[in-house]
Amino acid sequence: MVTSASATSPNLTALMQLTLDGDKTAYQEFLTQVSRYLRRFIARSIPASDVEDVLQEVLISIHKARHTYDGKRAVLPWVSAIARYRISDYLRQHYAAMRQSQVDLADVEDFIAAPVTETSETGESILEEVGQLPERQQKILYLLHTEGYTAKEVGAKLGMRESAVKVAAHRAYKVIRARLSSS
Repeated sequence: MVTSASATSPNLTALMQLTLDGDKTAYQEFLTQVSRYLRRFIARSIPASDVEDVLQEVLISIHKARHTYDGKRAVLPWVSAIARYRISDYLRQHYAAMRQSQVDLADVEDFIAAPVTETSETGESILEEVGQLPERQQKILYLLHTEGYTAKEVGAKLGMRESAVKVAAHRAYKVIRARLSSS
């Protein structure tokens, strides 16, 4: 068996070749050495708290794909490619989760600014006020609140930018609030 303290590419390549030939001890040594390399490789892109989780995903991927390794080439580029894909998967999931957990402050402003009191407005009185708005604002509020579209989707339907839809909706809310509080 080939052993070395450092994770050099020729050594890893030899260990992988022995692994493909069925040497379980060589496979264990390969995983140990490649883990040292991968830990540093992953830590350049991933927060330290998640390095071990991503490392495990990479090692599982290596295990599942070991039959695809071409024994005539160096193993490190093959390992690095697998690691890059797993890092990309992690980052995609991480940023998607961040996007879902973010709250648009413009959507919260009206809620925060509104007084915390009981209201005598009924659904009918609010609908009457909406009916007195300009047609474009009525359409925006209908699409947002009745149809459940996002501001981005409403903008696409009406040929407006998302920010313009949010501004128009905010102005409509202000008008309705003012009319309801004065009555």
